[in-house]
Amino acid sequence: MRAVEAAEVAPTTYAWEIQAEGLKVRAGRRKMAVDGLDLSLGKGVHGLLGPNGAGKTTLIRALATVLRPASGTLTLLGGAGQRALRRRIGYLPQNFGYYKRFTVREFVEYMAWLKEMAKADIPGAVQRAVERVGLADRADDRMKTLSGGMVRRVGIAQAIVNDPDILLLDEPTAGLDPAQRVRFRELVQELGHDSCVLISTHLVEDVATACTDVVLFAEGKLVFQGSPDALAAAGTPEHVGDSPIERGYSALLNHEPGTGAW
Repeated sequence: MRAVEAAEVAPTTYAWEIQAEGLKVRAGRRKMAVDGLDLSLGKGVHGLLGPNGAGKTTLIRALATVLRPASGTLTLLGGAGQRALRRRIGYLPQNFGYYKRFTVREFVEYMAWLKEMAKADIPGAVQRAVERVGLADRADDRMKTLSGGMVRRVGIAQAIVNDPDILLLDEPTAGLDPAQRVRFRELVQELGHDSCVLISTHLVEDVATACTDVVLFAEGKLVFQGSPDALAAAGTPEHVGDSPIERGYSALLNHEPGTGAW
């Protein structure tokens, strides 16, 4: 039996699950991929949008405690210690490693163990997570037999197995078919009632449908934070995009109206 840390039993008194002030995070030795970010996120589903190279993955990795900030402050869950934080965070990176000979159940169990979940709680939590991503019928299949979309769903299952207070998902719908993406949006909306969910994605439809809040990020800086409707209102019919929210995205990133250039 492990000792319980004070942070785990202390009352929740923080205003924001995620709070960054002047946050700077490097990608490699030289590039400052997150450059002076001020950001506050509470419970709900937040979409993180931005062009390639904007610094989204670096930001997600810093929030997951994988990368250390170069400067500024980053306060998660009111300042809980790193070990306690990692028990209360769910994280799906763009590319996650797994043992191909593990079954789906074994892999999610292993991740639950790494998160130091109570041994008695793991079997039920694993079964629930696998069911929530629609893989109950494949729970005893080896990972190497799964399609790419199924592997991605296992990645979501391991991220939510500990019922995290902060859930960080980097391109979670890559490889999912349209029906699976609809179910994913429903799932994250459920999770957002009790957790702070941050989804980094290139799929604007996922943000428009699932998210209550949008964070637009470019060149390591915050460009916009607000509702999907407010983002859509920033554009005009002349801006690049097939939908109002895409045109708002283009307008705020200063893409020239009507150019269609890459």
